[in-house]
Amino acid sequence: MHTVTTVERLVDLIDPDANVILNMTNEEAAAAVASGDAERVHEIDGQFAIIQKQGNVVRLARSIGRPMRYFLAKQAEGPLLIVAERMEEIRQQLEREGYGDQFHPSYTRMVPAHYVVEIRLLGCPDPNPTYTRYFTPEKNRLGADVDEIGQAYMGALTNECSAWLDRIDSKEPIGVLFSGGIDSGAVFLTLYHLLLARGDAPTRLKAFTLSVEGGDDAQQAKDFLDQLDLGMFLEVIEVTRAQVDFREGIRVIEDYKPLDVQSATMAVALCKGIRERYPDWKYIVDGDGGDENLKDYPIEENSELTIRSVLNNMMLYQEGWGVDAIKHSLVFSGGQSRGHVRSYAPGRVLGFQGFSPFALPSVIGVAEGIPFIELTDWDHQRLYALKGEVTRRGIEQITGMTMPIFEKRRFQRGAVDATGFDSIFPKDEATYRDAFAEIFA
Repeated sequence: MHTVTTVERLVDLIDPDANVILNMTNEEAAAAVASGDAERVHEIDGQFAIIQKQGNVVRLARSIGRPMRYFLAKQAEGPLLIVAERMEEIRQQLEREGYGDQFHPSYTRMVPAHYVVEIRLLGCPDPNPTYTRYFTPEKNRLGADVDEIGQAYMGALTNECSAWLDRIDSKEPIGVLFSGGIDSGAVFLTLYHLLLARGDAPTRLKAFTLSVEGGDDAQQAKDFLDQLDLGMFLEVIEVTRAQVDFREGIRVIEDYKPLDVQSATMAVALCKGIRERYPDWKYIVDGDGGDENLKDYPIEENSELTIRSVLNNMMLYQEGWGVDAIKHSLVFSGGQSRGHVRSYAPGRVLGFQGFSPFALPSVIGVAEGIPFIELTDWDHQRLYALKGEVTRRGIEQITGMTMPIFEKRRFQRGAVDATGFDSIFPKDEATYRDAFAEIFA
């Protein structure tokens, strides 16, 4: 357990050991954030949440891969800033401090990914935080050759996975949360390739697939691996519908957006199943972020989006409309900066250390450099097809393996059949909001 340290008017509940920093020490990364220099923070490679205090100035920075929240409590002698991963940690700390009556989830704030957030603790009323972007990838910097794009994109993923393998024990097993889809498939094959290249035992690797009394993912995962003669790596985690509760998903991610709740609910079931079978398992890896990077979401399902808004706005799926937009929420940041909790929190609460290589800035940076408009000519179907083509070509160039490509399907839809899905998840978005309010009442 990490210790709680109180420095003047700051309570820091962020565990530095949960950071996955690939190119420097935790101390060096902390110094970069303390400097307030966006260029130095940009140099941090990995997934992290870091807070530093100097005098009455507090600086916070995070990548997509790790959430961070803060809460400013009022006390007679001045403001008390509490920083943590989770709302429930903030509430518990307020209760310990004797300020439990001040808590409400809407008063918590989520640090947006890719910014240094600066808070000055000056008394009442406290000024708003300032936001300084530390990650600004260059759009459209790549040529239109899909082979070269695939090489660059999967090359970046491979480099990050290799750096991650360098920092973990070479005997530790590795679990990939695996559906047989494009992103989890690319992560699995990349890790398999790297283990072989290092002379490590590939038997360290498992592909864990969830099956809730059926669903298509188990068969898809089997077909994917069998086509590459890798079927021995598959392990299907079978659970019943009674073991899957969307309210638990809400409690774990502390959010109410239906798609994120549904995904998280299935992730909780999968992680629970792994934990029951393997009490000491530590490392899990996922493919979350691949859809955002290659802009592979059905635009038609979101009335707020057009293909022009998706292709013209930098990192729209990763960050939402941005901290300067009138729609920006302080309680929840935008896009995957908010939604990645669906992947991170289920593993975290069940004692795993997760890794999401697609969500790292170096990989996102390559994806933002793809000339999407030139390659798709504003055509939805060409955009949706691009992800599979880029990933397949990149994997083949780097690993020599031809990756099977199946039709896109959301994790929560593939883990259970349609009847089962409808019995587990409400159709009405208000039901999710009501459950969230009840949990945090």
